[in-house]
Amino acid sequence: MIPFGFVVMLAVILLANTLKILKEYERAVVFRLGRFTSVRGPGLIILIPGIERMVRSDLRILTMDIPSQDIITRDNVTLKVNGVVYFRVHDPAKSVIGVENFLAATAQIAQTTLRSVIGQFELDEILSQREQINNTLQTILDEQTEPWGVKVTAVEVKAIDLPSEMQAAMAKQAQAERDKRAKVISAEGEFEAAKKLAEAAGILNTHENAIVLRYLDTMKEISSGDGKSTTFFPIPVEFLNFMSNKVAGKP
Repeated sequence: MIPFGFVVMLAVILLANTLKILKEYERAVVFRLGRFTSVRGPGLIILIPGIERMVRSDLRILTMDIPSQDIITRDNVTLKVNGVVYFRVHDPAKSVIGVENFLAATAQIAQTTLRSVIGQFELDEILSQREQINNTLQTILDEQTEPWGVKVTAVEVKAIDLPSEMQAAMAKQAQAERDKRAKVISAEGEFEAAKKLAEAAGILNTHENAIVLRYLDTMKEISSGDGKSTTFFPIPVEFLNFMSNKVAGKP
């Protein structure tokens, strides 16, 4: 007689292999005697014990780091570049049937694609066109993973490490550019000041009383400069002109 405990254990095992509960973001790729039959879920599904088996597939967006690797740019600069890939399974059947391990396959294709795409750009383009490079990587990866039922939603280049000598050269270049801008701004200021002085000289030359007013204003500024008592002896401009003519030998 078969022990009751053995019967209960056998029933539990059969029930566990028959009834499966899938979460909202999970799907079951079901095979019957080795042949693909359907994709089921979410919720409760029933399998025929010993005849049907299933492979769970996660439909959530997954993230995968692209390890840092040495890449030579088009202008022969060696960089260390890493990144991250965001992707999800949109066809569970293809992700199980079309590739042995879609995670490992996506990781490998992401590394080779990153190296290939970065190598097509020069250093200045890589630093200034990050968004364009990300879009190019996303497009290429999405096309290559489509047969595996994988949708690449985004690719981001995370870090670009330059050699130390290149960093020093770029720092010198940036400093030289800042010095150049400072000199240009200073020269523009001197030019504007010279224009204003020339305009002021023209006004003083055409208006005789203007220079007298300027003279008196300057005397006022000097007298109130340091708080000391200062005495001025105003001399008429006509007298100065008379003395100047005498010194020059003019009548």
